[in-house]
Amino acid sequence: MLARRQHWVITYRQLRNLGFSDKAIRHRIGTRLHELWPCVYAVGRADVSREGRRMAAVLACGDGARLSHESAAQLWGIRPPRGGRVHVTVPPHRNPQPNGIAVHRRALQPNEVTTRDRIPTIVPLIALIDLAAGLGDEDLERAIGQADILGLTDPERLRRDLERARGRPGIKRLRKLLDRHTFVLTHTELERRFLAIVRRAGLPLPQGQRRSGPHRVDFLWPALNLVVETDGRSRRVRTSRASAGSRPGSRRASSARTQGATCAPHTSDRGRRDATPSGYR
Repeated sequence: MLARRQHWVITYRQLRNLGFSDKAIRHRIGTRLHELWPCVYAVGRADVSREGRRMAAVLACGDGARLSHESAAQLWGIRPPRGGRVHVTVPPHRNPQPNGIAVHRRALQPNEVTTRDRIPTIVPLIALIDLAAGLGDEDLERAIGQADILGLTDPERLRRDLERARGRPGIKRLRKLLDRHTFVLTHTELERRFLAIVRRAGLPLPQGQRRSGPHRVDFLWPALNLVVETDGRSRRVRTSRASAGSRPGSRRASSARTQGATCAPHTSDRGRRDATPSGYR
């Protein structure tokens, strides 16, 4: 059934194409059909799911419409769900103005559009570019980290894709944020809090979410042969020597609470002493 595939929403034109007369449609409005936007109806009940509202907004904007910006980011799981207007992109020659929908007029290329949960939308790259035009740095870093967690993209792929991207607000800012000398990938709030401590202390920036031997670790200082693993459940930080045979949390690792940060000398296997973060209490 068409309405089921569309999260229980349907348009007047679709109903006519299915053989319903104008009189039959009007007879059902208020009982079986509940208007969400002009000529767009919820089927069976007035309240719809979040996906149903998004689909209805796209249908209300007509042919070529795509869920975009914050709404697309939420659909992909890059941003947490929240209320507010639904954002929809339409072709430049169209100008729908439904109440409660933020309409953006621009051309989208075939490789910039797709469907997600049967809702026409934009690809994650374009969603992140859209977010970069309005979000603060911290929220944008969270969105990039979440996209990495979900396997939608990663910083290296983003950098490659942005090299080819042109003419969109947000591209320049996203490129700047992803600068290899300053950007550190994080996945959790605890990791971001720890990274803030590192930056405030003026310590060398680590690499985030990197391989160390057979393991993926939260933070890695390759030059110092140092790994830091944050543990969200116990709110503790584990530090260890980074090597294929030394797993964070093993007997060689040390552990301390993350209420503050101190910097202490670290002795390498060659007897060299480096200033590295070795304990947190």
